[in-house]
Amino acid sequence: MTPVTIVRPGEGELITANGPSQIRILEDGSHTGHRLGIGEITLQPHTPGPIQHRHAQHDEGFYVLSGAVRFTVGQDDYDAGPGTWVIVPPGAPHTFANVGDDPAVMLSTFTPDLYVQYFRDLKKMVESGQPMTAETMTPLWQKYATEISSEYRP
Repeated sequence: MTPVTIVRPGEGELITANGPSQIRILEDGSHTGHRLGIGEITLQPHTPGPIQHRHAQHDEGFYVLSGAVRFTVGQDDYDAGPGTWVIVPPGAPHTFANVGDDPAVMLSTFTPDLYVQYFRDLKKMVESGQPMTAETMTPLWQKYATEISSEYRP
């Protein structure tokens, strides 16, 4: 029998590697046969997100729980408030930012779960004193089939 997993408020693995943003890992894939990873992302007010990028090996979903999040997909911006669901398939360029005056919180899914380890590796990189530049980030992105781009790829 497979046990049920419960993660309560304040529990989960907290990763703060990207300035004022943080992610709380709610499911790292170890309970889902690595089919699904889930994180709670908190962005402080007026915080930019990552440089626009695309993934080749996983879908990424975002459900806005609170605050205002601006998603940029290629050249298009979409403002998303609470209750908005955004799904980013492999090959779609994307980024997000908190454009509001209040913290923004999103539930984020990774299918499969491989991108959860990216956040752990990013945290190790930052804690080691490496700056977050295109030069230092490129090998990490390549490890997770991610590349900087504002264009779609089939």
